[in-house]
Amino acid sequence: MVEIYTDGAAKGNPGNGGYGAILRFGNKEKELSQGFRRTTNNRMELLAVIVALENLKSNTYPVVVYSDSKYVVDAVTKNWLFGWVKKDFKGKKNKDLWLRYLRAAKPFQIRFEWVRGHNGHPENERCDRLAVAAAESPGLLIDEEFERAEAAGFND
Repeated sequence: MVEIYTDGAAKGNPGNGGYGAILRFGNKEKELSQGFRRTTNNRMELLAVIVALENLKSNTYPVVVYSDSKYVVDAVTKNWLFGWVKKDFKGKKNKDLWLRYLRAAKPFQIRFEWVRGHNGHPENERCDRLAVAAAESPGLLIDEEFERAEAAGFND
């Protein structure tokens, strides 16, 4: 089994943001993180899952994603996402990332587990530190889709 732990952060919402992820297979681990100059917490929570899935090299093993984001976990486990797709995300945010998630998730057998954030869960706390450090790092990337939608007034 592959375990993925994720977290997202935003300094202001919107504001500087970042994600952190830990991929674990047996005794091997890989950490991922990246910061963006203007984004939202929900986008970073979702991007953490996407990037982690995109970094998996094989779909041989089942995947468990641990996240403290009810937004992400509920969208998938309660099948909200498929309703959003049917309605072409009318009135929903983050269409670009949800479509990217669907492409990334397609080859895998994934189970989501919600974990309470900031509650002493070691991997969740590590992911939080990665996400916050990424949000505070120099050389932040541009969340182009978010900034384009914001400039057009669609992120209100």
